Amino acid sequence: MVPGVYPLDTPTKRTWRPAIVAGVAVAALLGVAVVAVAAVAKGNGAQPAVWVAPGQSPPGSTGTPIEEAAEEEQSISMSATGDIIMGNAPGNLPANGGKGFFDGVKKDLAADLVMGNLEEPLTEDTGRSKCGPDSTGCHQFRAPPGYAKHLKDAGFELLNQANNHGNDYGPDGYTNTQDALEKYGLQHTGAPNQITVADVEGVKVAVVGFSSYAWNNSLIDIDGGKELVAKAAKEADLVVVQVHMGAEGSGKTRVKPGTEMFLGENRGDPVKFSHAMIDAGADLIVGHGPHVLRAMEFYKGRLIAYSLGNFAGGGGTLNRSGPLGLGAVLKVELTRDGTWVDGSVVSTRMNSAGKPVTDPDGDSLDMLADLSQKDFPKTGPEFDNAGRISPR
Repeated sequence: MVPGVYPLDTPTKRTWRPAIVAGVAVAALLGVAVVAVAAVAKGNGAQPAVWVAPGQSPPGSTGTPIEEAAEEEQSISMSATGDIIMGNAPGNLPANGGKGFFDGVKKDLAADLVMGNLEEPLTEDTGRSKCGPDSTGCHQFRAPPGYAKHLKDAGFELLNQANNHGNDYGPDGYTNTQDALEKYGLQHTGAPNQITVADVEGVKVAVVGFSSYAWNNSLIDIDGGKELVAKAAKEADLVVVQVHMGAEGSGKTRVKPGTEMFLGENRGDPVKFSHAMIDAGADLIVGHGPHVLRAMEFYKGRLIAYSLGNFAGGGGTLNRSGPLGLGAVLKVELTRDGTWVDGSVVSTRMNSAGKPVTDPDGDSLDMLADLSQKDFPKTGPEFDNAGRISPR
């Protein structure tokens, strides 16, 4: 992937047409390209079909059939994770400066575009922490700016800041995080009105982050969200929505219609929001926030992962008991117009140090399959024993 942020005033139209692609692809394979031109009646006669020699272009085209088929059929792979906390400075950081923090899952993350939800600022103490000095029920996190290198070393390329801990050290901590990520060539998303566009193997992917907090795009304002996603769809071939939504806790694994509240906060209506964003042009919804895995479903051919759970909680920052210790790497392959090609989940869990490791027992896969069947019996995906995802 070649990272980069593209201007927001250069729309790219979606032009993939499956029926045409299929015909051209078959013809290209046979070494014969045939273009049927509709007969135009002229009196009692009609124009004949136009035959095009192999490797040549039909009248009015800009490239050969093989070139056009290759461009239109191109697909890319993307991977995504749930919540990432590498430690809590100053006194609760992993040994050895966090070096090799993601080694246990690095191979599982590999994709053309690797995304994660960064649930902490990467900053020095700004003096504007969220929690007061005598607070006992407040949670705040931060890691040193240099920890951005651990994300880079793991293969991450784009980090979401749209969550409840992104602003733990105020606006300065938020922008310091962006600076730390950019120093290592990492992109970020989640700030109000921010559309981040990545060039992924020649396919433009727009990523937009949402949460229920003022420092991010609002998942509560669904109409505003639809406008932003529709705008993103004009800027890129694919649109990915990263969204921090839903109530938290080990008992919050189920997805139900309606608004979810947590500690007096409106955490959105996950189903209504996700469906609305797909209606507006999103091709993939990556959810997180409840700190547990939640079901997946297909809506209009697009996958919604309602929560990918806890991925990393370095230094014991995240509870790893029961379902709280489970996470997953979501891997998908889409064509440039968003058509589903393939997908899978890799089961992960946090080890005793809070680092993510592959889970050979596949507990996350079992949980996702069970929840998807219960919550979305008609629209939930099917999972095979290897974690492969298929629409029903």
